[in-house]
Amino acid sequence: MEEGLKYVGAGLATLAMFGAALGVGNVFASFLDAAMRNPSAAPQQQTNLFLGFALVEALGILGFVIAILILFVV
Repeated sequence: MEEGLKYVGAGLATLAMFGAALGVGNVFASFLDAAMRNPSAAPQQQTNLFLGFALVEALGILGFVIAILILFVV
């Protein structure tokens, strides 16, 4: 019983990667929307774009690491 629940927990932890994919899409969509409204401000916002991308992607990787830990350590 406990072995099966470990797989359920790991599967639920991988939902963080789905959230990260949605977050990355939202970050880039917002940047493109803002760049189309005001093209002269796009270069100043590029740093924020990459920072948002990195933070969202780090959360997805953290969810993956937690899933691996649940499978192989617990």
